Amino acid sequence: MWGYVRLELTRSMRDGGYVIFAIVMPVVMYLVFTNLGLAPGDRHDAAIYTMVSMAAYGALGGAFNNGSGIAEDRAAGWLRQLRLTPLTPAQVVAGKVVTGAVAVVPSIAAVLLAGVLVNHVTLPPQRWLAIVALLWAGTVPFSLLGLGNGYRLSGQSAAMANIATMLTLSILGGLWVPVENFPSWLRAIAEWTPSNSYAGLSWRIAFGDVPSLRQVVLLSAWLLVFGVYAVYGYRRAGRRA
Repeated sequence: MWGYVRLELTRSMRDGGYVIFAIVMPVVMYLVFTNLGLAPGDRHDAAIYTMVSMAAYGALGGAFNNGSGIAEDRAAGWLRQLRLTPLTPAQVVAGKVVTGAVAVVPSIAAVLLAGVLVNHVTLPPQRWLAIVALLWAGTVPFSLLGLGNGYRLSGQSAAMANIATMLTLSILGGLWVPVENFPSWLRAIAEWTPSNSYAGLSWRIAFGDVPSLRQVVLLSAWLLVFGVYAVYGYRRAGRRA
């Protein structure tokens, strides 16, 4: 399986869409929000809050981008070739998830470095480690959702669906605008989204709070749902390949 992961990782890193959506845009948005006074709170708290938000947004971009090329792979017969290898459906999906987990690291690192170098964000070492770990591990559900879309949809539809899903979850989850500024009905919806739970864990850590058990449970439940969806999508795509 690891040879498959290396191959997929090389392909992902050469994708221009990955560089733009997962690295460049989150850093630019972070610098704009924090240095033009568009982020909430005083400058110090705004720099920390928005740093976590844009790191999460970039990680979502990397996770969804990982699944966008699968429709093209299916059309080119790549999935048919994979079914001739000893890899099981679960291993193929797991391999793509591992690829996505590695691919989000530059996305997270770029925004955090911008926070340190440009906005002079300082946090205790244990908080930095916890934030990086949570932002990294928490991308798995989104990688699975992107894979499911890639396996089920065709051609350009998969890429468009993943971009639309990423933007919807980013906005609705409070990564661009804090959910506290939402109308009460929209805030109630936002608090059930996986993106809000994902970023919420790191927001709490960044400000010295304990992670919320509700957010952990919600994100775990979404992980299960999206995992089933990704495996189903792969099996269905294999039957049609």
